[in-house]
Amino acid sequence: MTTPESAAHDYDVVISGASLAGSAAAILLARRGVRVALLERRSDPDAYKVLCTHSITANAYPVLEELGLVPALEKAGAVRNEARWYTRWGWIHPKPAPGGPELPFAYNIRRSVLDPMIRARAAETPGVDLLLGHQVTGLVREGGRTLGVRASTPQGEREIRARLVVGADGKDSAVAKYAGLPTQEYENTRFGYLAHFRNLPLHGGIGQAWFLEPDMAYAFPNDDGVTVLAVLPEKTRLPDFRADLEGSFLAFVRALPEAPPVDSAERVSKIIGTVNYPLHSRKAAAPGLALIGDAALTGDPLWGVGCGWALETARWLTDAVAPAAAGHGDLDKAVAAYARTHKRRLTAHQSLAADFSKARRFNAMEQLMFAAAARDEAVARHMHRFASRLIGPLGFLNPVMMARAAVVNFRHRRAASASAR
Repeated sequence: MTTPESAAHDYDVVISGASLAGSAAAILLARRGVRVALLERRSDPDAYKVLCTHSITANAYPVLEELGLVPALEKAGAVRNEARWYTRWGWIHPKPAPGGPELPFAYNIRRSVLDPMIRARAAETPGVDLLLGHQVTGLVREGGRTLGVRASTPQGEREIRARLVVGADGKDSAVAKYAGLPTQEYENTRFGYLAHFRNLPLHGGIGQAWFLEPDMAYAFPNDDGVTVLAVLPEKTRLPDFRADLEGSFLAFVRALPEAPPVDSAERVSKIIGTVNYPLHSRKAAAPGLALIGDAALTGDPLWGVGCGWALETARWLTDAVAPAAAGHGDLDKAVAAYARTHKRRLTAHQSLAADFSKARRFNAMEQLMFAAAARDEAVARHMHRFASRLIGPLGFLNPVMMARAAVVNFRHRRAASASAR
């Protein structure tokens, strides 16, 4: 049942969290005539998320275009995120087909640049009220329905009512907690540390990722000549890192195939990270409430999908609920439609990521595809589309591409056998 139109609303939508997902949703909703209160618990408009891959996957490029952020990103020095990946079969380097279009891309950009940029864009959007220093302390609920939020503000406690409350407040979402939404959690048996470096040349000047089975690492060039370098070892190595974080971090990097020359680079940040980062999924909607970004689903950071999915879920929510949120339709049906889209688009991705987060070696299917991608440009392009989240797991493992991979690997083994005679 939709909220009665006679109910008093301060806004059509109140969003908790003014980082990527929340700011994007506020902009997109307001452009469709929705009155939005965008709450941010921090008082600094330049606040940003520190622990992040700092990369936006190509699936989110259309959202960046719709937001009008592409020119600003280019001007800020964001780096198009071309990359190559190391495997035991060699390097996978996706390249455009001869005479074909360029590969899909988005950007690597530090959150210290990106977060203030999108938050400022939200603040200047007509219909959005950016309310800094507003921390949600509870929900206004009646009959199992969310009708608004209670927030601690610089002026004291405040109640804000709205047709729809949106939790965009990250993996530890207070909105989800106060709503009592259950969480499905998946253990991650890797831990991760990263640091920012200047003057760190990378092979080809592009991003690198290392699949070391089970350990992982990546190096992504960002704006202003800064490279984000991250290591994600299996947890059996955690005692060494705890005993000597800097020494273990640098030793791990030096041992990488075609290792970046980390000793001659300038480290411009602390080494930061987390030793426990489980994946989790939550139901994306309830009466009068929706979750977007990490509040709804937190993936494994090694895949760098969080920023892209934050932007995509903001658009899915907007597409589903904008008319009803403005009072022109059945809001409950609209929110349920968003939840179905979220589940359909992301559940299979999360299932695969949860399985791989067990820090295991490649399974047979992965061996087939990764080995072929290192040997065949068409398979490498196909893998790029999956890594960019432009296709889902079923599309990635489609019979035609798997048959091609099998043929590629068979021919490689036959050629290797012939040359060994």
